[in-house]
Amino acid sequence: MTTTASTSTSTRPKKSYFDLHIDGVGYVNRIREVTPKRGAPFLACEVAALVGSTDSVEYRRFDVRVSGTDAQHLIRRCEQAVKDEKKVLIGFRLGDLWTDIFKYSKGPKEGETGVSLKARLLFISWIKVDGELVYKAETKATDSVAEGASTPEATAETLSERSDEGSSATADAPAQIASA
Repeated sequence: MTTTASTSTSTRPKKSYFDLHIDGVGYVNRIREVTPKRGAPFLACEVAALVGSTDSVEYRRFDVRVSGTDAQHLIRRCEQAVKDEKKVLIGFRLGDLWTDIFKYSKGPKEGETGVSLKARLLFISWIKVDGELVYKAETKATDSVAEGASTPEATAETLSERSDEGSSATADAPAQIASA
């Protein structure tokens, strides 16, 4: 958990926030535009995060609101690949995790209570479509992680059994996602 202080040029007092971030690797599914009863429409998708040993992977599903213009742009570029049922794997950062309790309205679980994990998709560090790296964010000195093989990219490299070290994205690399 990190504490972030927001700065303001007005005379209002500084606000401090406690941020909860989740970094991981997962598959993107169900990209859609959501139009709520109140409020503005927003981009959403499902991220099936990989959890556990690489020998026996499990998934944790997050229904996410895509926040930030960069993340929205990248997810929109993945839309056709997801529709074409290609495997779109991303390195991601989620924020503000919460649960949504609901009742199933149809199907075999009709009337039963369900729980959905919700979050905001804040950042995408890289994207692979069917195992091919099509986007990699520029690394910043403050974003480097010294945890070695437990980083999301290292985990993805193990899963895809390929090494993309030294590859970097160009300014138009996100455009390659739709055609990949």
